Amino acid sequence: MIYTAPDRRQALAMIGAAALCLSARPARSAPSPISFNELYGKVSVLGLTFSDKVKALEGKPVAMRGFMAPPLKAEANFFVLTEIPMALCPFCSSDADWPDDIIVVYLDHAQTFEQANATIEVSGKLEVGSWTDPDTGFVSLLRIVNADFRRV
Repeated sequence: MIYTAPDRRQALAMIGAAALCLSARPARSAPSPISFNELYGKVSVLGLTFSDKVKALEGKPVAMRGFMAPPLKAEANFFVLTEIPMALCPFCSSDADWPDDIIVVYLDHAQTFEQANATIEVSGKLEVGSWTDPDTGFVSLLRIVNADFRRV
């Protein structure tokens, strides 16, 4: 079999086909914004009920704005994001006492913590449901994991 180089038209067609294949790859989706008032559908004597939006975003990338509560220790890989600035960290003993205006954030890499009165935006994957951190014993209902944050 004799090889012949493609002519200009054939070469452009091959380049176009390659570009089409590359553009068909799934794009990384932008995080869906969510706010504290969208976390729960209702609060009753039986506890908190997750909103439909939270249920739909479970396991997906989200972005959320709030304030960093003072961390438990300086070298922690997690912190609590709060709706309003707090002087003390709002750690809870169980998910039954879980306030509706905080979410735990687990960082994907070490970052310098911010002052408690600085607004930050956190991005990461939303995890839903009661979970106990094996290292700290901290119980959470909602978490943003593999996260990072920036000051806004």
